[in-house]
Amino acid sequence: MSEQLIDDFGRRVRYVRLSVTDRCDFRCVYCMSEEMTFLPRAQVLSIEELALVAEAFTQLGVEKIRLTGGEPLVRRGINELVERIGELPGLNDFTMTTNGAGLRKHADALYQGGLRRLNVSLDSLDPERFRALTRTGNLEKVIDGIRAAQEAGFRRIKLNAVILKGRNDDEVLDLVEFARREGVDISFIEEMPLGDVSDHSRAETFCSSDTVQALIEARHPLIPSAETTPGPSRYFRMVDSTSRIGFISPHSHNFCASCNRVRVTVEGRLLLCLGNEHSVDLRAVLRRYPGDIEALKAAIIAAMPLKPERHHFTTDGDVQVVRFMNMTGG
Repeated sequence: MSEQLIDDFGRRVRYVRLSVTDRCDFRCVYCMSEEMTFLPRAQVLSIEELALVAEAFTQLGVEKIRLTGGEPLVRRGINELVERIGELPGLNDFTMTTNGAGLRKHADALYQGGLRRLNVSLDSLDPERFRALTRTGNLEKVIDGIRAAQEAGFRRIKLNAVILKGRNDDEVLDLVEFARREGVDISFIEEMPLGDVSDHSRAETFCSSDTVQALIEARHPLIPSAETTPGPSRYFRMVDSTSRIGFISPHSHNFCASCNRVRVTVEGRLLLCLGNEHSVDLRAVLRRYPGDIEALKAAIIAAMPLKPERHHFTTDGDVQVVRFMNMTGG
């Protein structure tokens, strides 16, 4: 029987978000600065090292792995990594968060490699606004990517929309209707105070999940769902649609008490909490003991006491964590 990762508060870690790159072909305003300096290749975990990290976590009882970035689909060798992780025993949920722009190229290979779910970031359905929010993104390419993923066999695709007051909160219902038409789920996310962004004031753009929910319920009454996933979304259903509505609410509905997640950055830092800097350098272990999965597992187990009871995000624009989301793993 596999070992299990239990923190000092009795929470079992079942879910790892594994960043495969800090690079992205978008420059979303809440994620990174317009002018970014990315990591040198030597500081980034190799495909082989990423695969070993994934294997170590599954041997320690982790049931869900999500590949993140940056944008995972710009990472050279991503299809090989997916295939290697997709073969690991004990993995019940293998998924990826993507901006969708590369799905027309990669969807078939991802599905054949064992990936089964996708989260696609989509914050606007207006091409000009989409370009403004992403700085470089092409909306038509993303929508085509979503359809390519459906054609490849992906089911229960989920859209992720970060809602910013005064920027895209007037599109909440349009995004819901799009999800209903496409037969996909959608989660609305409160912006997280990671990195010092210059594009906007987070205090002014904060839009709570309760506000978004009220906008939706004006048209579609929402029924709380008993379904749960290893992630932080609270899900609701609509009586006349298969699409689920989710809310990720790090501010207004703190989900720390049930947190079962850790993150590994592309540099190999094991982050025990999104909202603070407590971490362990797994890259040092990987490179001091190449291929030694037992040494890696020992380092992961030893890190569990660093997992705090909760994060302490604020909505006043204060930045408690200086790393950007692309450095953390979205």
